[in-house]
Amino acid sequence: MIYPLIALFGTFLLTAIAMPHFINYLRRHDEGQQIRDEGPKWHEKKSGTPTMGGLVFLVASLIMIFIVGLLMKQVNTTLWLFTLVLFLYGAIGFADDSVKLAMKRNLGLTAKQKFGAQVITAVFFLIIYFHDQMPTTLPIPFVGNVDSTVLFAVFVAFWIVGFSNAVNLTDGLDGLVGGLGVFSYGTYAIIAAKQHNTVIFMICLAVVGGLLAFLIFNHLPAKIFMGDTGSLALGGGLAAISIILERPWSLLLIGIVYVIETASVILQVFSFKTFHKRIFKMSPIHHHFEIVWGKGSEKKVVLAFWTAGLIGSIIYLLLFL
Repeated sequence: MIYPLIALFGTFLLTAIAMPHFINYLRRHDEGQQIRDEGPKWHEKKSGTPTMGGLVFLVASLIMIFIVGLLMKQVNTTLWLFTLVLFLYGAIGFADDSVKLAMKRNLGLTAKQKFGAQVITAVFFLIIYFHDQMPTTLPIPFVGNVDSTVLFAVFVAFWIVGFSNAVNLTDGLDGLVGGLGVFSYGTYAIIAAKQHNTVIFMICLAVVGGLLAFLIFNHLPAKIFMGDTGSLALGGGLAAISIILERPWSLLLIGIVYVIETASVILQVFSFKTFHKRIFKMSPIHHHFEIVWGKGSEKKVVLAFWTAGLIGSIIYLLLFL
């Protein structure tokens, strides 16, 4: 039990110590987020806020995961699979954020560039997964367990890429994804402990420690944003964990907010292109509630979405653990 706690507090301390220096560095070099024009007008005051804060807690998490993994003598396939996804999706996000900062715009990599890199990362995950002959049985509701390598590979690629983008879409309000990430990774830590998977338990606590420290600087009003560097990595990591623990569908409840946010964007685009009407005042749906509840409601929206995420996690633990 002591080693996972070392990962938790170690990542928290590394992030808490490094983040102020990183913020000051970005401010000195005028490296700030450009707020998208189509967002709520009152978000314009956030323009120029330092971004890429995810880089700090990702590096801190990776350092502590490997240090504690070595102490536990558990630098195994599970650890490598997770860190591969966290590192490469973080790198994709870093490239995207870097383009935005360099070009002083809200758009970074093209959709094709980002999607292609995400798929390639999922393929790397599958190569290692298959090489170590890890379980490929996919539980399908109302059908049962299906053992098909092809179906499993397609599902895993879709799951990792999909949830990476889902968390990225959710990251639009100060503290929103940071708090949701604490609940999501915290819930998987409980599941991993129940399954006696000490590596995943340690990994989840390491990420939770980094996120808790990040929230000190990211809560409203944010001193720094997570950026795609953090959100893409967190989403890909959650999907990887759900697959490694052989509970892929758990993410539909544990990550219920990410699912709703993504569904709101899909429905909005479909409705507008098909019927030339918008379902929501703005998507993702957190902006819809911001507009409905009025200016100054950001904290209220974040708390409501945190509550929804926490309830989803509690329901899963009560029903399926």
